[in-house]
Amino acid sequence: MKKTVIPIAAAPTLAATSTVVTASGLQTPPPLSLYIHWPWCVKKCPYCDFNSHESRGEIPEAEYIAAVIADLESALPQIWGRRVGTLFIGGGTPSLMSGAGMDALLTGIRTRITLLSEAEITMEANPGTVEVAKFAAFRDAGVNRVSLGIQSFDETKLKALGRIHDGNEARRAIDIALRQFDNVNIDLMYALPQQTLAEAEADMRTAIAFGTPHLSAYHLTLEPNTAFFHAPPPVPDEDLSADMQEMVEAELGAAGYQHYETSAFARPGMRARHNLNYWTFGDYLGIGAGAHGKISDHAAIVREMRHKHPRAYLDAAARGEFIQERRVVNAADLPGEFMMNALRLIDGFPSALFSERTGLPLSRLQSELLAAQREDLLEVTTEHMRPTLRGQRYLNRLLQIFLSE
Repeated sequence: MKKTVIPIAAAPTLAATSTVVTASGLQTPPPLSLYIHWPWCVKKCPYCDFNSHESRGEIPEAEYIAAVIADLESALPQIWGRRVGTLFIGGGTPSLMSGAGMDALLTGIRTRITLLSEAEITMEANPGTVEVAKFAAFRDAGVNRVSLGIQSFDETKLKALGRIHDGNEARRAIDIALRQFDNVNIDLMYALPQQTLAEAEADMRTAIAFGTPHLSAYHLTLEPNTAFFHAPPPVPDEDLSADMQEMVEAELGAAGYQHYETSAFARPGMRARHNLNYWTFGDYLGIGAGAHGKISDHAAIVREMRHKHPRAYLDAAARGEFIQERRVVNAADLPGEFMMNALRLIDGFPSALFSERTGLPLSRLQSELLAAQREDLLEVTTEHMRPTLRGQRYLNRLLQIFLSE
């Protein structure tokens, strides 16, 4: 009965490059975000299926930042006249970047796009790479939100996860981040190898004690193409995992956090605006090695992926080529793609949002909505729809109803 965790901004596998153009049916484009990918990390974790590569030797920081800026510049015709409300720098481990590099990156971005003055600018950081001076430099460059990949405070569990930091470094990183930033997120994982309910609860209470405004709690999943998938560690069974999930929700609720998305909890007014744009099927321009993007206009809704390996990306950038794959999302796939994001929201979404973001009439989903209601997975009114508690617990089943074959 464990809750399925779907990766943020997950997108179907991109098909071969396509030049098909179809009317999107959209009256106006949705809000726009910018995602920048930093592909390097110190060590590849055995559970990680993100596009991250161990930094063997010196990272070509200046070359990569120049390529990212050139990539952004080449994409500007796709977003002419549109304002960017959030920026997320993910990885990999972006905190490996120097303060000067971050300043160059954000300056280059600001001079090329209209970034709102109140924009949320998030950077992911690994506790093993946190330094006081560097975090101050990131703040001075314009970063106003940090997401720390803590995962656990337990030494044994951190070693099992292949993390480069220990429990003391995790605590120190949170202290440093809170001194430099008002908006800090902690990433935690549960259902870890040989984890007990008491151990998961200790992690959660330790995290809560720091008082960060946002906390993400993910169930460990054994993703394909990871070391854990090929050599699975002993993890809690479904019943124990479900107990851990209920404990997480109860502890965070009692501490004043609002559970607003499958794995996200926030103090009032501190929800992650960038991720909310993903979950409400907004647009995002993805820049950097392996970055995915979704851009909508009157003609079509298009998904793109940049060249994945850092060296391949840099080589392609030298030729002025950044996009490896591009496809137009067809009408049959749009309902599933929309629901794959929007049904993560605990409180659901306005019914009108479906048409606003897909260009399709809601009547197109009549049979699927009835099927979801029959299984007590979804509450539907003329104004709003939201997953039931059963729908939250069996999210995969709920999503299957809306996915095209």
